Amino acid sequence: MSDTTTNAPDVASLRTPIVAVLGHVDHGKTSLLDQIRGSAVIEGEAGAITQHIGATAVPLDVISGIAGELVDPDDFDLPGLLFIDTPGHHSFTTLRSRGGALADIAILVVDVNDGFQPQTVEALDILRRSSTPFIVAANKIDTVPGWNQTEDAPVQETYENQSDRVRGDLDERLYEIIGQLSDEGFSADLYWRVQNFQRNVGVVPVSAMTGEGVPDLLAVMMGLSQRYMKAEMEIDVGGPGVGTVLEVKDEKGFGKTVDIVLYDGTIRADDRLVVGGQSEPIVTDVRALLQPRPLAEIRTESRFEKVDEVAAAAGIKVAAPELDDAMAGAPVRVVRDRDIDDVIADVEAELADIAVETDEDGVVVKADTLGSLEAMADALGEAEVPIVRAEVGDVAPRDVSVASTADDPKEQVILGFNVDVLDDAEDRAEIDDVTLFTDRVIYQLVEEYEEYVAEIERAQQDTVLQNITRPARFRILPDHTFRQNDPAVVGVEVNSGTLKNNERVVKWTGSEPERVGQVKGIQEQGEDVDEARAGERVSVAIDGPTVGRGIEEDDELWIELPEKHAKILEQELAEEIPGDEREALNMYLEKHRKRDPFWGK
Repeated sequence: MSDTTTNAPDVASLRTPIVAVLGHVDHGKTSLLDQIRGSAVIEGEAGAITQHIGATAVPLDVISGIAGELVDPDDFDLPGLLFIDTPGHHSFTTLRSRGGALADIAILVVDVNDGFQPQTVEALDILRRSSTPFIVAANKIDTVPGWNQTEDAPVQETYENQSDRVRGDLDERLYEIIGQLSDEGFSADLYWRVQNFQRNVGVVPVSAMTGEGVPDLLAVMMGLSQRYMKAEMEIDVGGPGVGTVLEVKDEKGFGKTVDIVLYDGTIRADDRLVVGGQSEPIVTDVRALLQPRPLAEIRTESRFEKVDEVAAAAGIKVAAPELDDAMAGAPVRVVRDRDIDDVIADVEAELADIAVETDEDGVVVKADTLGSLEAMADALGEAEVPIVRAEVGDVAPRDVSVASTADDPKEQVILGFNVDVLDDAEDRAEIDDVTLFTDRVIYQLVEEYEEYVAEIERAQQDTVLQNITRPARFRILPDHTFRQNDPAVVGVEVNSGTLKNNERVVKWTGSEPERVGQVKGIQEQGEDVDEARAGERVSVAIDGPTVGRGIEEDDELWIELPEKHAKILEQELAEEIPGDEREALNMYLEKHRKRDPFWGK
């Protein structure tokens, strides 16, 4: 092992602020980070959406190099910025430190062409709930028609290089975003006009493609951190380290490793750790601390150097025994001089805090990480989808067994986020009629399930509608009696609803419906038909009455609705039937409820 020591100053120290990047899909989160860190992790990601969380430390001297005269290193005590590359706002909610958001500050990326999208609003809601300060990166300014680019320039400088028309076009887009922030309850303005960043959100126009505005973005992030967060960045750097697992993976030559973000204290090469596990906390000893090269993204860098210790805040890879059941999103704590039982209890308490609540009935959820699992639970909770079991890991036969016991076909389902389905589980699902949904994007997975549920409900409603008596009101036309009885055959006009064969017919006399017969045939222009709709004229055979005795020409007749059917139509299927049928139903109910207000309720 080398004697290299990384980021371990004296005991009293200011740690690096942790920055999260949030925003709607395709608005440029990863491209913006790529521009800052000079690496390209966007290739090979699921649909160009970063689905795991990496950490990149950008030292103050590098920030100063990018930002130029906007950041003078002599003005800052903070050592730089540590960027957490989130796969979207869902994972942001699951990266925690002591029950709060792990990130100290956030960048909300908004496309100047698209403005706010559903995920933008969701991200804002999360930032509001977690009380995380943020700035807005108004991205893709280079796509404004006629834009004259100046690569890597501060935005005020490049703004002045544009024509009046281009500046006006950009201003219009920026103030649309500022207005949308106002609609969500945030006072905002272009960052150089903001006097108090604690009360107003700064908007920084940027281009992740050309680098324009990136100097300003870094300058604002450093300025906010230095001015408002310096006290929060003070840590006991010599104390036992506290962090969060980002990812668990095999590393050639080291076996199972964990990538973690360390946000307090120090982790040393000879430390004992407690790590959150799938069934219980894991107690293990550090075998090696592996640090990627500066500016290298922790997930893609394969060339590591061993270090003796690392101080917060940092992204670090830890090799240790017994990490097979470690979970991404779980807490990591260094034991050192503390009682081991106390540390285990702390980890258990943190795990309990982010445990997914389950119901007696619901769907089975599997995810690749603890963070993903909670993000899935949050998304399903918003969609009011109950969960019967939620676990980290690939879909296995026992998951299929649980799903197969559901009484509701909508819950005979397994939702798997970023996991594999084991072959024997797939076979078992086919035999047990369990439906599997897997995806690498959370909101798409939830949408797919919601579409599936909607299809089942439509099919169920169609089945009910096929087997339920439908309302109809019709009138016997004058001079259209073709046969008086056995059965009576008359010409009718359907005023509202759907007239069907074999349904019973009633006539209202006073406040009581009187059954007069049953429809035994419908003809339109001499051809037999199964039904007649509102506005149509047909001849109808009615078994039972005699025209002139029981029914008369010009009588208004109704299809008789059983009370149970009327209740289902009103309470469950009102939106599924045509408006004229609803009209016939409401008139029928009104007649009944004059004598019995609770009929059909």
